[in-house]
Amino acid sequence: MMLPLLLVALVSLLPLASSVAAGGADGEGFCSASSECSGGPPLYWKVTNPTLAPTHLQDLPGFTRSVYKRDHALITPESHVFSPLPDWVNTLGAYLISPAIGAHFTMYLAKMHDGSKSALPPKGVERLIFVLQGSIVLSVESGNTHSLLVDSYAYLPANMKHSVVSDDLTTLVIFERRYSNIEDRHPDLIVGSTDKQPLLDTPGEVFQLRKLLPTSLPYDFNIHIMDFQPGEYLNVKRDKEYTDWETAGTQCKQVTPFGWHLLCLNELAYDLALQKSVLANPMKS
Repeated sequence: MMLPLLLVALVSLLPLASSVAAGGADGEGFCSASSECSGGPPLYWKVTNPTLAPTHLQDLPGFTRSVYKRDHALITPESHVFSPLPDWVNTLGAYLISPAIGAHFTMYLAKMHDGSKSALPPKGVERLIFVLQGSIVLSVESGNTHSLLVDSYAYLPANMKHSVVSDDLTTLVIFERRYSNIEDRHPDLIVGSTDKQPLLDTPGEVFQLRKLLPTSLPYDFNIHIMDFQPGEYLNVKRDKEYTDWETAGTQCKQVTPFGWHLLCLNELAYDLALQKSVLANPMKS
């Protein structure tokens, strides 16, 4: 049976000033700021840190905005539960999405510290790492190393040996899924940053779209970054394709042909990250 199309809480709230500064002199900026930005709070700090004081929650123990239903979920920072990640060194993790709730992939936050080191995913599982805070050094089986800053990412094909280390407070969001084997085609290691990806056409829409992975056949999923300015929302396009799950700000809803989602409020600009299967056959799921 096809899974419900869901919009699940995560990825970012960005200050409007950062989005405008990143856009150049014409003032038509985008949320994905340069990975070299410094000063002020971390770019994605509202993703990983509770923003509500106890008084905001009526001082009630266990009170939370989070909710999980069959066709939608809301996972807010104050309800993330961190525990040691299996086989990782000095790293805490909070799982947000997993096959246990019907998804075809796993999504989790990893908090690394001085001396932290990653573990490998299971055999046959591909991994995408996105840096929300701090920095990491990625080493791959070829002997090459890559330094990743905030808003940078790395795609690791299934069974590629690699390790991630950090000597500072670092937060990652990690996607893992079992690779759909494609005969005689093999994806490559990809290391990049959001702001370096080209803007893509979105006919009938006002948001700005970037894709982190190639759209060629060896890649069986993609991560879309959709940038919204205050007051902007999904205008025409309503996703009717087969989709595992989708991730967004702090709001999650079932994606249906009915209605639109207001993602930007007040003086904040939102970054929406959408994880999509591109080779999945819903008749075989």
